[in-house]
Amino acid sequence: MRFVPKKADDSINVSKEHPLVEAGTLVIGLTLIIAAIAAVLILIVDLVLLFVSPEKEAAMFADWLPDGIVAVEEEDKRVVELQALTERLARHWEDSPYEFRVEISADDDLNAMALPGGLIIVTSGLLDRVESENELAFVLGHEIGHFRNRDHIRALGRGIVLSIFFVAISGGDSVANLGMTISDLTLRGFSREQEANADEFGLKLVYEEYGHVAESWRFFERIGDKDDALVDLATYLSTHPSPDDRVERMIELAESNGWPVTGPVVEPEVY
Repeated sequence: MRFVPKKADDSINVSKEHPLVEAGTLVIGLTLIIAAIAAVLILIVDLVLLFVSPEKEAAMFADWLPDGIVAVEEEDKRVVELQALTERLARHWEDSPYEFRVEISADDDLNAMALPGGLIIVTSGLLDRVESENELAFVLGHEIGHFRNRDHIRALGRGIVLSIFFVAISGGDSVANLGMTISDLTLRGFSREQEANADEFGLKLVYEEYGHVAESWRFFERIGDKDDALVDLATYLSTHPSPDDRVERMIELAESNGWPVTGPVVEPEVY
């Protein structure tokens, strides 16, 4: 039999899969690997940060402000009354390890934030919209609730890890950009369960301060009104639960705990 040599198969090292399919598989695979690494790192950082005592946390972040995210309004005199109300509410948390400090952000958006070290930021836009001290007391009580459950520390851990990934992927090398991203992600890092728990503690503080919870949720009823400014609602929803769901749960909490839903409403002194 005569041997007839065959030409080498030029496609032997070429995949039979379509290039787009291969590219998609590679992207999905890398995404899953990165997500898994991020999840592990977040868990590790969360555990490490939880070993940082509130006292150490307060010392570390004593004068810290999230520059680039929050523009503090140093001339806003309402901060004095806001600080006083926060301290009154915090007294009902008897074993609180924090000395809370309050700052007002020169921002028209509706927002309030719990940040490391006992720092609470309230926007001037929110202050302009509250119609009673009782409404404002719940907003502050809710933020204090995040400190009690140390939600802000868990969110900070996620923010650190995700920020590092963001800077690495985007190719940025700015420490300032890294810090800003950490701050932004920390502000938006609370889960629905964490928000619900903070609501419950905040409502409890309001009850202990006033003897009732009347008007506590009126602010959320207003921003949930369809006739209200949609941009305000969209901004608030970026960091907080749906107002309608929140009001419903707060009413249920008041009923289940026997907290009166009627009582004298205090005019706000922060106007």
